[in-house]
Amino acid sequence: MTTATQPSPQSILVLGAGELGLPVLRNLARVAKRVPGSKISVLLRDSTINTDASEKKLEIDELKGLGIHMIPADLVNDSIDQLAEIFARFDTVIGCAGMVAGRETPMKLATAALKSGVRRYFPWQFGVDFEVIGRGSPQDLFDAQLDVRELLRAQDKTEWVIISTGMFTSFLFEPVFEVVDFENDTVNALGGLDNSVTLTTPDDIGKLTAEIVFFEPRFRNEIVYLSGDTVQYGEVAGILERVLGRPFKRNVWTVPQLLDELQKDPTHHIKKYRAVFAQGRGVSWPKAETFNEQQSIPVTTAEQWAKANLPGRK
Repeated sequence: MTTATQPSPQSILVLGAGELGLPVLRNLARVAKRVPGSKISVLLRDSTINTDASEKKLEIDELKGLGIHMIPADLVNDSIDQLAEIFARFDTVIGCAGMVAGRETPMKLATAALKSGVRRYFPWQFGVDFEVIGRGSPQDLFDAQLDVRELLRAQDKTEWVIISTGMFTSFLFEPVFEVVDFENDTVNALGGLDNSVTLTTPDDIGKLTAEIVFFEPRFRNEIVYLSGDTVQYGEVAGILERVLGRPFKRNVWTVPQLLDELQKDPTHHIKKYRAVFAQGRGVSWPKAETFNEQQSIPVTTAEQWAKANLPGRK
């Protein structure tokens, strides 16, 4: 009978503690208890660590209470060398700062990670499958993510792991995305009613990322797929009808229509995303092929999320 390999202790640095960073940190702190000797740290701006803002202060106090160490640094303003010096003190670095820091930041952080000689790097790629989408897509930020992948693949000193999660579940229902139009009880399907989208909540991504980091046999130089749910836009209308108890119209926004809208307003981020998702490449994958399904880890479906968050939505 074979016995499962006991995970090795790791010293882990998470970059950022926002919408995704917080769930990743909470779950790493939980899973690290199973691996004695592991240490979790978070890199934050000094002003965030010493904040007076009550909501942020609560989060910082929570992280300190979980035994997470605070490392002051600035991902945007510190140099690659300064960041590399910090990263070098850890076994694993996980990028959770998103693209908010700007288009150049993912490449800057990946360069710092390689320069530091850190053993394993998880870049901020928690989203769609950029390689399947390919270069020159309507969302030009995706090309910057492909640059990072090429940089990581071109070397063999630092192991890398990319976690593909699809879209954050909540974003599908955001009024700003306009796929779900609550005012007019309409679902605007991107590209077609049978087009699919993969959705995962940040809490599930946090839970699954922590498991992946400590998983044995260790993940090395590969893409790991997650899915809370993979749904067609036509099914989204059905979910809303069941949860909210009223009919939803089904409307299709075609690829030519969305590309035309983007051409008229070429810097509009949401219009870029809508056009990419409408093209239907690299934005969904079967749930059966995902880490969570293969490991039988329960996750939140789109319908469960809607039941918990949408009732009372007019």
